[in-house]
Amino acid sequence: MLVITLWYLKHYHSERYISSELNLSQPAVNYLLSTVMDILHSCVYPELISIPTNLSSSKTPHEPQQHHKLIVDSTFIAIPEPYNSEKRKVYYHAKSSTNYALKVQIACDFRHRIVHVSECYRGSVHDITILRESELLEHVNDAVQIIGDKGYIGEEYVVTPRKKSRGRELTDKDKDFNHDIDSARAAIENIN
Repeated sequence: MLVITLWYLKHYHSERYISSELNLSQPAVNYLLSTVMDILHSCVYPELISIPTNLSSSKTPHEPQQHHKLIVDSTFIAIPEPYNSEKRKVYYHAKSSTNYALKVQIACDFRHRIVHVSECYRGSVHDITILRESELLEHVNDAVQIIGDKGYIGEEYVVTPRKKSRGRELTDKDKDFNHDIDSARAAIENIN
């Protein structure tokens, strides 16, 4: 099981390729990879990535701020097109020419330090769903703010760009606010 996983992680071959090389079924390879990746995630993740306990006393390098801010975004990891039509539906997304992907959410601070990485989700899962299912919101309080893109609109703990109302333009104040949010989000875009 571990050899299959290490081979997959090193060479990024498709499950179909690995199954044909090892004379296993593709569902068996998928099961083995999922099992080992879950074990690795549960063992390694807490050791390598943790949210600092003293976020409220932290300052960003840009300026002292009353609130510590985390920036969150989801990114796609392209995968080969699944041969099964049901899997094509769940891994499909329309944001890339590959159109089939896994999705991972990353949160960083203004020092470009990654403080959270979600588990992998199917490409069709919405950003806000990943955030709600992650443990990141458990660490949000009055001293911590999360900055996100428009994919996170609707979550009360996330500061997002303002949308224009139907048939109306954004005010100059809203445009300035959106510019500030976009500038802050540059840190996570550089990581993704």
